[in-house]
Amino acid sequence: MGAGHNHGPSPQQAGQVPDMRKKLMIAFALTFGVVIAQAIGSWVTGSLALLTDTAHALTDSTGLLVALIAATLMLKPASAKRTWGFRRIEVLAALAQATLLIVVGTYAAIEGVRRLLDPPEVASNELLIFGIIGLAANIAGLAILSSSRGANFNMRAAFLEVANDALGSLGVIIAAIVISTTGFQRADAIAGLFIALLIVPRAIKIVRETTAVLMEFTPQGLSLDEVRTHILALEHVRDVHDLHASTVGTGLPTLTAHVVVDAECFTDGHAPSILQDVRECVAHHFPVSIQHSTFQVETDGAHHDEPAGAVHP
Repeated sequence: MGAGHNHGPSPQQAGQVPDMRKKLMIAFALTFGVVIAQAIGSWVTGSLALLTDTAHALTDSTGLLVALIAATLMLKPASAKRTWGFRRIEVLAALAQATLLIVVGTYAAIEGVRRLLDPPEVASNELLIFGIIGLAANIAGLAILSSSRGANFNMRAAFLEVANDALGSLGVIIAAIVISTTGFQRADAIAGLFIALLIVPRAIKIVRETTAVLMEFTPQGLSLDEVRTHILALEHVRDVHDLHASTVGTGLPTLTAHVVVDAECFTDGHAPSILQDVRECVAHHFPVSIQHSTFQVETDGAHHDEPAGAVHP
């Protein structure tokens, strides 16, 4: 006896994915404007900090464009060929954005160390102007994305990119002020290293989290040992095997398992009630609520009749 929720979201559920396209479109336009302004500024001033922030802003605008495409695809309904629709596209988009950020951060770190040893002359006044332009655009982008930054991986990565770019612009401004007032040219390289330090650790964190989803690791905060213990505590349940949990996308954890019950449960009418108890158990008893679960209820004999070599975690 196998049962559970639907094996994919209904069209109504797919429609519940929040539409973030307008916010992402505005944020993309602002960030791409920063790229153009800072590219001109880095050529005029010769600043590493501004060049790094330009590369960062270019990465951000690319990431926001990817996020916009992902947000559009996520709204497509599920179908017989795509039972989850494009719900996982947000994970792929976030992974791509984070990877680009790591590349930019690594370049900034290497170039920053080189310029610490041999600092070039930087035009501080122009650097300050372009830094302020970048910060103003970034603040506007943050204001647009802030209310939706926790909606999914995609929006979180997009917000993080703009936030990091805003801090990078702030670093550019500080470097410009220091150079203008003290003549300390290495402030530019230090600002570049500061931007790299902001980018890389956060990007690595997103890479780890999105990779865990793609590898179908157990959702963070869910213990399968505890799930097994809870299910085994239910009346008439004798064993739980082939227990697996993964995440399709943000807010969509899934769980499957084979539940072994007394043979009499299939003749005395207990099997459906046990199935309902198991569903409620995984939906309400754990920090991660599993609303989409699929269980196969079987007897001990059916369990032992399964093909040899099957893995039963």
